[in-house]
Amino acid sequence: MRLAVALRRAAAGAYLAALVSAAALASFARPAFSAAVLPACADHREHGRVDEARACYQAALSHRDPRVVAEAHWRLGQRQEANAAFRQLVAARPRDAGARVAWGRLFLESHNAAEAAKLFEEAVGLQEKNAEAYLGLALVAADVFDEKASAHARRALEMDPKLTEARVLLARLALEEEDASGASAELDAAEAMPGTGSALAVHALRATIDLLSDRRSGPWTKKALDINPAYGEIAATPAHFFVLRRRYAEAAQLYAAAVQIDPELWSAHAGLGVNLWRLGDEAGAKRHLEAAYRGDPFDPTTVNSLRLLDSLEHFKTVRTRRGLLRLHEKESELLAPYVEELLEKAIDTFQTKYRFTIPRPVQVEVYPDHEDFAVRTLGLPGLGALGVTFGHVVAMDSPSGRPPGSFHWGSTLWHELNHAFVLESTRHRVPRWIVEGLAVYEESIAGEGWGDHLTPDVIAAIREKKLLPIADLDRGFIRPDYPAQVEVSYFQAGLVCELIVKDWSFERLLMMLRAYREGLSTPDVIEAALALSPAELDARFQAFLAERTGKVVAAFDSEWKPLMKTIHGLVEAKNLPAVIEPARRARELYPEYVAEGNVYEILADALVAQNDRGGAIAELDRYRLVGGRDPSLLKRLATLRLEAGQKDEARKVLDQLVWIRPGDEELHSQLGDLWLEAAQPSRALREFGALLASAPQDLVAAHYKMASAYHHLSDREHTREHLLLALEQAPGYRPAQKLLLEIHRR
Repeated sequence: MRLAVALRRAAAGAYLAALVSAAALASFARPAFSAAVLPACADHREHGRVDEARACYQAALSHRDPRVVAEAHWRLGQRQEANAAFRQLVAARPRDAGARVAWGRLFLESHNAAEAAKLFEEAVGLQEKNAEAYLGLALVAADVFDEKASAHARRALEMDPKLTEARVLLARLALEEEDASGASAELDAAEAMPGTGSALAVHALRATIDLLSDRRSGPWTKKALDINPAYGEIAATPAHFFVLRRRYAEAAQLYAAAVQIDPELWSAHAGLGVNLWRLGDEAGAKRHLEAAYRGDPFDPTTVNSLRLLDSLEHFKTVRTRRGLLRLHEKESELLAPYVEELLEKAIDTFQTKYRFTIPRPVQVEVYPDHEDFAVRTLGLPGLGALGVTFGHVVAMDSPSGRPPGSFHWGSTLWHELNHAFVLESTRHRVPRWIVEGLAVYEESIAGEGWGDHLTPDVIAAIREKKLLPIADLDRGFIRPDYPAQVEVSYFQAGLVCELIVKDWSFERLLMMLRAYREGLSTPDVIEAALALSPAELDARFQAFLAERTGKVVAAFDSEWKPLMKTIHGLVEAKNLPAVIEPARRARELYPEYVAEGNVYEILADALVAQNDRGGAIAELDRYRLVGGRDPSLLKRLATLRLEAGQKDEARKVLDQLVWIRPGDEELHSQLGDLWLEAAQPSRALREFGALLASAPQDLVAAHYKMASAYHHLSDREHTREHLLLALEQAPGYRPAQKLLLEIHRR
């Protein structure tokens, strides 16, 4: 999965709602509320006495303190009335930081983190050492996996060492980073504080630690349900962490247990719905998402997921030999042959290589609208990834869902299909670094120009020594410390897998997968498979990294950047002859730079101007091989190849372009002609079919090309069908008349 941090945000929502609604009771019941009635109400609620709690909060509505009234409305589920009461309270007490904190917690529970953060910041401005305001900021940061969450929580504890909700949050953050011992230490500290009312949240996290380690007989569930028989979070909290570890089936089971314990735990219904959909159960997903919507119509995860489920009527289902494709009706005919081809090829490749067969059809969903893809994977728009794998179900952006050339959709699909085999073969027990590292490695060897390349952000991270030790590499995917860290972690993980294959063998990677499947930790896995400590592997990796990137990293700032400035200055001055030598030097220093302003395009222009078309071809071919994906440059390369009489090489370029930007009428027409000339009518038929699916301007010629391909396949019926379709549009079209007459004579 690409840019995995974004994927975690939706999973955080369900857990955060539980954390806010349950653990917040203790903090709101502190003496600052100036009334004894609210602690009593909170006690009823904490112990599952729902009717008594409701009666208690109902009685509190008549209290003279507006803050008590606002809190009572909130706990009765009357969010609009609570919001109005808090607004009046803050207007009446503009210097009351606590009122803003309470109002912020209402916004946080109501899925409006931006307004919540604003109120917490205002509270800090009014009272610099307001611990609960910093706790609120920590909760907001935790919701989006911002590294500031831990700092805010610790600052809150410095101000109020008895603020156990901050301890519970720190335990959650540690557990998200798979630091079970650190989480346990924070929970021990929370339990050491007497009379804090945090037992339920602590029990839920301790149950999570046990379940993640396959200890199913721990006491924590019973302890929690003894306190509150309706405490559904005892199952919903572990479900959140199972989602983070991509163990979606087990997460769904836990969410199902949560809603059985508390049928009105709407966040758990939403979590169950989303995870059932990830497992391919659309009917079950819709049922629980509709239940979640009835209870909480403001949750964007629920609302957006239901809207997308309703829109699936516009998707077509295409069954292949071993798969199931879900493609939008407007591009199903165009994409289906390509997706099926790559899916079947991936299954053949990975079944053999990973010695595993996925026991059910692999489902591939392709979304032409990126926001729909984001909803499919998160339930929230704004995802930055290109694809995601839930196991045997894969979802990804369509090539039409992104700007032309912005991503290689074939490489992305190959990446995600590798995830399917790695996750399913290990029962979803592998850490993120090796899942992503294997997929990056497999992409890089799948085809010419496939896979990712060395970017300036990665170069900067290497130069600044920001790459993580192997034992901590998962943290780079989960809670990045700097904007490019997820991208850097992908690069590093892929290179670690490449190193293991180079210095040991691919078989050692399979050994590591088997060890992870059995529950071993990363240090133990490395020791068992490679006979090295993690530190020793880190040292080997640093030497390998220096060998692979040292030249580029050393020259990037000192020589390459100044050189590129000179080159672009010469281009602006239209002095193309003078640009050739410095551009060649820049290409030598950093050959993988293929983004906007790359030297390959500049060199091609300069060499064509000097009538050196062979040199231009060589430069554009280098661009293609190192991962250049601009469709206009690749089409230019194909044209130069054709003009030079190099039809086989031109066909190769155009065939590569299909996996970057299909749907180009000229591309499919030209490539189909070349396949037909090469006596490969089946390949030509695929391209001419794509041509027809692209709504070509010359529909007559497109049908004639289809007829020609079928004619070469000796398929008289389909030949005649397309000839007649061409002649319906243009009765005088001579090529079609001639071919029709020929087949009738035969």
